Amino acid sequence: MGIFKRLSWFFKQEKKSYLVGIGALIIVALLQLIPPRIIGIVVDEIEMGIITQESLLTWLLILASTAIGQYVLRYLWRVRIWGNAAKLEQIVRKQLFDHFTNMDNEFFQKYRTGDLMAHATNDLRGLRMVAGGGILTMADAISVGLTTLLAMIFIVDWRLTLLAIIPLPLLAMTSRVLGQKLHLRFRDAQAAFSHLNDKVQESIQGIKVIKTFGQEKEDIEQFSKQTDNVVEKNRSVYKIDSLFDPAITFIMGISYFLTILVGGWLISGGEISVGDFVTFINYIGMLVWPMFAIGRLFNIIERGSASYDRIENLLREETSIVERQGAIDRPVTGELSFELDSFSYPDEEGTTLKNIHFTLEAGGTLGVVGKTGAGKTTILKLLLREYDGYKGRIRYGGYDIRDYTLDALLKHIGYVPQDNYLFSDTIRENIRFADPSLSQEAVEAAAKLADIHEDILAMPNGYDTEVGERGVSLSGGQKQRISIARAILINPELMILDDSLSAVDAKTEESILSGLKELRRGQTTIIAAHRISSVMHAEEIIVVEDGEIVERGTHNSLLEQDGWYKDMYEQQQLVRELEGGEV
Repeated sequence: MGIFKRLSWFFKQEKKSYLVGIGALIIVALLQLIPPRIIGIVVDEIEMGIITQESLLTWLLILASTAIGQYVLRYLWRVRIWGNAAKLEQIVRKQLFDHFTNMDNEFFQKYRTGDLMAHATNDLRGLRMVAGGGILTMADAISVGLTTLLAMIFIVDWRLTLLAIIPLPLLAMTSRVLGQKLHLRFRDAQAAFSHLNDKVQESIQGIKVIKTFGQEKEDIEQFSKQTDNVVEKNRSVYKIDSLFDPAITFIMGISYFLTILVGGWLISGGEISVGDFVTFINYIGMLVWPMFAIGRLFNIIERGSASYDRIENLLREETSIVERQGAIDRPVTGELSFELDSFSYPDEEGTTLKNIHFTLEAGGTLGVVGKTGAGKTTILKLLLREYDGYKGRIRYGGYDIRDYTLDALLKHIGYVPQDNYLFSDTIRENIRFADPSLSQEAVEAAAKLADIHEDILAMPNGYDTEVGERGVSLSGGQKQRISIARAILINPELMILDDSLSAVDAKTEESILSGLKELRRGQTTIIAAHRISSVMHAEEIIVVEDGEIVERGTHNSLLEQDGWYKDMYEQQQLVRELEGGEV
């Protein structure tokens, strides 16, 4: 029953609503006592020959009134109790979503998307059943069970009642043992479902790669193994779950046996009437539901408890990116100073970055180049405060970026990442994502600067074209340019282009960079790229290799150093000449 204590915060919040629902349940339980007693009375009147048309009609009217009363009250408790259960699901789902949006990269590296989705769907259903079916079952079982037992004692015979409840302690012991086993097995079943979710999500997102390499058969086999595992885990749950009903039926069968044996003896001795015995048998029949409800209650509790364990484990996770008390909330501006001694990714051995020192004047442009895996994107991640655990300081406007609020920092940085994420919406809404109130004219102006306007007009629905999930209907270059337009539209103090021109041709790249240079006079820009042409006009260029700066200077001064930069520039120039020759 610990799950009810852990959810006490919600039950206190919805106390009035639950009291109304449980009150209606109790009244229904009392009304249910009336029909068996009326049947017993009618049986006795028939046996004694005193039944009349008027008395039979009276009893029938009472039965009809009882039925109508139960109908109304059952509607009331369903609305109250199940309505509260849906409200709990809504509250916890919002807690989870808020928690997800506040967590850092470490959290999303630890938990995969499919696993998080399973927590936000399957586990919440288990929790909803506790607040709905659990409360209902417990209140109903207690109210029906107690009122029925009291009626059996005071209306019929206390001796028969004692005999009927002798087997009940055995039921409690059985339910406890089975409930503990059910908790463990259901937890494993939920984990298996999470892994299946991961697999499905990964396969759908990577379907193009799977088809390209002809791995459909192998992927289906992996999916089948995951599905078989889920089925097996759930089968183990149902094996335990299916033991509840037979156990309860057997125990109730003992009660019936003892009641018939002793009841027949009491009737033959004239101590109770046939009508009393019929009433008592009906009351035992009414006890069957509370007994089954106990088994069902243990099932609901253990499933809900396992689900809430998993949800609480998620909610206990803490982000390492925390705003300091009294953090600066004015927009960032001024000089950017990178004074990094060393940085290592959490749970990874070795140093990712070391001795990264540079200063970027306000309104200047910095180029960051280097081969894949050199550490370019990691530098930008630290600037965006995706990680705070590093040695050294990063200053913006003379203040450590960790002294700013996240809004003050991030809302004034326009970041275009390598992986250009577009939402399943129209092109217009993707471009004005940061501010949906912006006009069509502003959207088109940003699209023109990103050299995507003409492409959009050529599409069937123009700016109303739906891009599909993650922009699946667009080419890589189109996605990059829409992402650039999205960043341009917020007019950020600092714009970061992280290899975001790699999928466009040289002419388009030159057009975009020229437009940005003109637009962003007096504003700061950082361009990380593999292509030298993307950074050659920057005031300073740094070359990163194995997490360190190995070369720095202007384009011309780097060409004079006869290092990696010069070699890469000459290679790329040769490629451009060959491509130009072919054209």
